[in-house]
Amino acid sequence: MKKLFWIGSPFFSGALAACGWEVHVHNFEQTAVFGWGDIVSLAGWEPDVVVVADKSRPPFVLGMEKFPCLTVFYCVDSHIHSWYPLYAQGFDVCLMSLKDHLPRMAGEFLPAERIWWFPAFAKNEDQPMPYAPEWDLLFVGTVNAQTTPKRHQFMQELKERIPSLHVTRGNYRQLYPKARLVLNFCEFDDLNFRVFEALGCGACLVTPEIENGQPELFTHGEDLLTYPVHTEDSMDILVATVQEALQDETRCRRIAASGHAKVDARHRAVHRAEAFTQAVHELAAGELIKKRTQRASVIRAGALRFIYLLLAESVDSPLLKQSYLKAAG
Repeated sequence: MKKLFWIGSPFFSGALAACGWEVHVHNFEQTAVFGWGDIVSLAGWEPDVVVVADKSRPPFVLGMEKFPCLTVFYCVDSHIHSWYPLYAQGFDVCLMSLKDHLPRMAGEFLPAERIWWFPAFAKNEDQPMPYAPEWDLLFVGTVNAQTTPKRHQFMQELKERIPSLHVTRGNYRQLYPKARLVLNFCEFDDLNFRVFEALGCGACLVTPEIENGQPELFTHGEDLLTYPVHTEDSMDILVATVQEALQDETRCRRIAASGHAKVDARHRAVHRAEAFTQAVHELAAGELIKKRTQRASVIRAGALRFIYLLLAESVDSPLLKQSYLKAAG
């Protein structure tokens, strides 16, 4: 297998060429759906592998259960969209960002052994810049009472306890070097990209104490600092953790260096691309493709039809409504 068509958010697609793939990446912003003919037309060739990468929007690739190549669903926002497990049944392989959600995706047509944990990662551009601290504690991201109410309330409460907290938006790569500590907040206990971005930029990160594989990848007090999120004293512990860290600049820089070294060694785009390439090449792809295409109508009736009919009733776009009704037939 040499030719790979990647549709959706780019993620680690840019690192695949170095692993021997001929890659065509198609990201898009308009309302659209794509089938096999569209993919072949866009690429100018028939791919050996199609990767449908999460864009946190309704299904934009249809008919994948019939595609004559290996198919992969790259799932990142499983903590948001309940229809993902059924949609995943139409693929040969599923990549999961959140480890604790792997069992959710297994079903009649997609067994657990072809659901692979691919956690988030740091981009190549996430690199340390000269450290010139202006703020004690920094959060970079959207904080809005309407769109992110939990985050908004959390930041308000923390600001009362730590007045030096600085909340802003902008280029995090330029902002992180200006902070002694960088704060993360996980809306849904998800191991988000901010963890890897901050560590990749050489920041000393303070992040929620969650599962989804985080304790396996990074160690509290060694690579980053953590705080509990579901206890009555969560805020007290966070405040104490921040205050203690701010009193020991040397410790903060040592933790930042350890986290950055771990990202460089294991958690950049190239590492995900290499792991993906090896795992795909170990598959009996021909057998998987044959079995899926032979069962295409059964997969559609047993898994995909339900979500297509449900989404056809809920989406506003006439194009999507028509496409989902046709795909459900």
